[in-house]
Amino acid sequence: MTTTLRTSTPRLTTPRLTLRRWREDDVEPMAAINADPEVMRWIRDGSVLDRAETAAGIAAWEREWEEVGVGLFAVEHRETGRLAGFVGLSVPTFLPEILPAVEIGWRFARDFWGHGLATEAARAALDFALRDRGLARLVSVHAVGNDASVGVMRKLGMRVERRTTHPAHGGPLCVHVLEARS
Repeated sequence: MTTTLRTSTPRLTTPRLTLRRWREDDVEPMAAINADPEVMRWIRDGSVLDRAETAAGIAAWEREWEEVGVGLFAVEHRETGRLAGFVGLSVPTFLPEILPAVEIGWRFARDFWGHGLATEAARAALDFALRDRGLARLVSVHAVGNDASVGVMRKLGMRVERRTTHPAHGGPLCVHVLEARS
């Protein structure tokens, strides 16, 4: 990435959510989210993740905050205090053909689906990317068929940039882009 990013990480709030850095007690609820086959259906090859893989993922997301200045926020439902999932920014190294890029992405527990929370959280992350990190371009990648994620991307104002395949397992992908207006 060529953009110099500030390393401070704010705590963002929306009417229903808090977006924050990860804590040790987030591993178990995130592992439960990652163990749900329906949640993971459109992620990579659709395989669920166990606790150790989830803990390693959270550690990698935290390192990305420190090393790159972007990362995935833990999303906490304000009314219940429960971990709902994640939203945020990452460098999509799994798809070298679109680099350099910063991706906006999300994953939520199934019982939080259908309430507009992914869109609410993604809008907060998008605002953070544009205003705090000064990014002028964001991408979002989805497995073809994941219509719920496409809906969030459209609500964010993203448009299709290209279709491609996942380099590791060959599944069809669609890359959406949002370019900030000057």
